Amino acid sequence: MRTEQLREEFDLTLRHTVFPLHPETPPGGLELSELFAGRGKDLGAMFQRLQNAAAEVGVPLGKRSRTYNSRRVQELGKWAEEQGRGDAFREAVYHAYFVSGENIYLPETLSAIATKAGLDAEEALQAVREERYASAVDADWLRARDLGVSAVPTLRYEGRTLVGFTPYENMRQLIIG
Repeated sequence: MRTEQLREEFDLTLRHTVFPLHPETPPGGLELSELFAGRGKDLGAMFQRLQNAAAEVGVPLGKRSRTYNSRRVQELGKWAEEQGRGDAFREAVYHAYFVSGENIYLPETLSAIATKAGLDAEEALQAVREERYASAVDADWLRARDLGVSAVPTLRYEGRTLVGFTPYENMRQLIIG
């Protein structure tokens, strides 16, 4: 991940904050056309812009038609961070959701993501069932709201913000100032 490069190049400590990406989404997901209905969005054009931006920076991005509730995977991500596997977990989640279009709410998907990140799948599911990290996610959601985060990825450094897929040089400039 390119944030790992930033961490190494500038000796940064990164803090990953999750935010409520459509928290009203039901467990089975929601068609994107339904999610954006009545908002005057041209989904085709929007996806083409995203595809172009992702291709420009060499980030894989699949074509998906649904969004899924991310609350459980966010809680599991907090557990993965505690296990020292946060980066691997975030990469596995990105691929599952944004490349493969998988339902990241389902236990079997969470299990597969945990395994791909080098974590014990049963321990991961137990952490989710017990909602051990619910308060940590709630705190992140409040922090994200206070910071004005409304899209992924959002990078912040010393009050400056960079949103969306962006070349590494732009990320560097965010740090350099």
